[in-house]
Amino acid sequence: MPQEFKDHFSAQAATYTQFRPHYPADLFDWLASVCSKHEHCWDCATGNGQAAHGLADHFAQISATDASASQIAQAKPHPRVAYSVATAEASGLDSQCVDLITVAQAAHWFDHEKFFGEVNRVLRPDGIVALWAYEIERVTPEIDAIFDELYSEILDGYWPPERRHIESGYRTIPFPFERIHAPAFDLSVEWSIEQQLGYYRSWSSTNRYIRENGSDPILLIEGKLRDAWGDKSRKVQWPLVLLVGKANS
Repeated sequence: MPQEFKDHFSAQAATYTQFRPHYPADLFDWLASVCSKHEHCWDCATGNGQAAHGLADHFAQISATDASASQIAQAKPHPRVAYSVATAEASGLDSQCVDLITVAQAAHWFDHEKFFGEVNRVLRPDGIVALWAYEIERVTPEIDAIFDELYSEILDGYWPPERRHIESGYRTIPFPFERIHAPAFDLSVEWSIEQQLGYYRSWSSTNRYIRENGSDPILLIEGKLRDAWGDKSRKVQWPLVLLVGKANS
């Protein structure tokens, strides 16, 4: 059985699948370019498999694990992706069996010492480990101000403490590997107002607010966000932060 973990997303797994943005193809192209082999990749904390699908264009086999059975149940099948329920700290994979380990928007939740021990166990001698997350979104100054009110004021105190790692650009995560410089990547989507509101409702902080208060915090900003957004689709951008390194010899 997987060890206990801090589960912030199982309750809204279907919402997460529908409203989380997808990672850019050039990110996966670059990750493949820094790997010497492309036989086996472990996508740790895969969620609904977004990153696993992008990696499957470059690797023969993807082992995609997540500690949440609800998230795995929402994952989209792919012939080169094998999904399983497992924690980041105990993958169930063989030793020295993978060329690349990826963690998309999840490494801030881990027990880092135990996870990096597992990385050292399963990664091949010339393998690569890559962790990434997306930072605060930006749309327009007017919409950004409403976002900031929701994120920093209404939901203040409802974010898990591990969120600080994203806010620091992952600089607070101890990363015991030889660093590889990564180019800048942005996550970008064209969204309607309904997609934007759905994204807010996929947040762990929103789910916690609803549990503790019995009301939806998004309703506190929805009216003025709709006015600012209008009827058209808008470009939403998030800068990605990456930690990429080589296996310890």
